[in-house]
Amino acid sequence: MIEIRWHARGGQGAKTVAEFLALVALHEGKYSQGFPEYGPERAGAPIKGYTRVSDDPIRVHSAIYHPDAVVVLDPGLLALPEVGEGMGADTVVVVNSAAVPSEVASRHGYLSGKKLWTVDASGIARDEIGRPIPNMPMLGALVRATEAVKLDSVLENIKKEFSRKFSQKILDGNLKAVRRAFEEVKGGE
Repeated sequence: MIEIRWHARGGQGAKTVAEFLALVALHEGKYSQGFPEYGPERAGAPIKGYTRVSDDPIRVHSAIYHPDAVVVLDPGLLALPEVGEGMGADTVVVVNSAAVPSEVASRHGYLSGKKLWTVDASGIARDEIGRPIPNMPMLGALVRATEAVKLDSVLENIKKEFSRKFSQKILDGNLKAVRRAFEEVKGGE
């Protein structure tokens, strides 16, 4: 089982992407859970999302305290102690940042020695979707960093789920954003 904790601010799409990743895993024949945890329910407030993906039934139903992967949609949240809570030596960390991983690690010591990846998800989203909502590019980066699900499965499910809700332009933008982030993410050392 892989347990993923998402850190974001309200309005960045963490709830959506945590649940969407769980849906993708289900379509791959895996077991999954995806759910948010809210604090103050307002745009801009810090929130957490959780996703579990497993080949076997999932019997735990709680927040994720020892994540295998941590995804940070707003790099400003790296200053909060809860982002680093429960991280082990092998925790994969994916951060929305134009900086290279070594720069991010040097600013936040608790990330030193982690499998750290960075991608300019907000920039990619702005370029491809027209709005700096980083959730889908961060999903592309996470897939590259963890292989929790297949990139093709993510793209297929975007087509299936988003075509009902969004225009073709937004759908195509999300597909391009996920692919770009998958290709442009740096790190993992």
